[in-house]
Amino acid sequence: MRRILLSALKILISAALLYLALRKVDFYELASRFNVASLGWIGLAIAVMFLQIFVGVLRWREVSAECGAPLGTAQAMRYNVIGTFFNQTLPSSIGGDAVRLWLVARAGAGWRAATYSIFVDRAIGLIALAIVIVATLPWSYNLITDPTGRTALLSVDLAALAGGLGFLILGRLPWPWLKRWWGTHHLHACSVIANRIIFSRTRGPKIAVLSFLVHVLAVVIAWCVVQSIAAPVVFGQIFQLVPPVMLITMLPISIAGWGVREATMGLAFGYAGLMSSEGVNISLLLGAVSFIVGAFGGLVWIFSAEKAAKGAAPIEVRD
Repeated sequence: MRRILLSALKILISAALLYLALRKVDFYELASRFNVASLGWIGLAIAVMFLQIFVGVLRWREVSAECGAPLGTAQAMRYNVIGTFFNQTLPSSIGGDAVRLWLVARAGAGWRAATYSIFVDRAIGLIALAIVIVATLPWSYNLITDPTGRTALLSVDLAALAGGLGFLILGRLPWPWLKRWWGTHHLHACSVIANRIIFSRTRGPKIAVLSFLVHVLAVVIAWCVVQSIAAPVVFGQIFQLVPPVMLITMLPISIAGWGVREATMGLAFGYAGLMSSEGVNISLLLGAVSFIVGAFGGLVWIFSAEKAAKGAAPIEVRD
């Protein structure tokens, strides 16, 4: 019953925020801006999203190997693509992580190693996103002149950065009870692994490049969407506005980020002195691109060995 109520609440939040955001959209005007070139830009956005998934796969493989859950490139790519499908269908923007965890565990890695690999990968991505936002703050403050917008931007980023740094510091604390107490045992172990990866002379630089590239590609996807409707927004503005919206959309309070993404994008554009309706338009098209990629992931899932398998025996997947 609690799960049902939680899912119902997320549906209501998505519906309410979508209703508020879509009141700013003129769908007839938006449709009139589409042409043959628009389809080309949307196609490019889809291609870049697949590239983004692949870059994420390369990072996840490094993390998983350190967690004791080694993955082949093809195997990890398949799991990530399947995850995009469940991100769109489960009542959370991170529902695909639960499915990836299940797939890795069933493939023979075990639940602990699978959970650690997903959690550490997510944590590293969050830290990288917070750093990207901090690095662009001088330009963001020139773009966003509204005091409320500046305060909101700074508060969200500092909260994410503090959480990420706190997570890393946890793994360096010498207190033995952190390793024994049930409330901190697993979190401490994940922090130790994250520190080992990030500050490794061999894996660290590679992880950093891959992590930042994932977020840069997210901005490129948004830029392709901007070009598809010839929105009056320059690349620099998109680079400054999209990462904070991505950070807020990570909150698991809606269905696949719908509603939260649109409302936040419209609000961000308004604070930046741009048209709020354009922010909502761009967000809707970003959601559509994610949905298309997720649909492809659904096909991969339907024809996968994991779906066809019966029983609870681990599934061995060849690379």
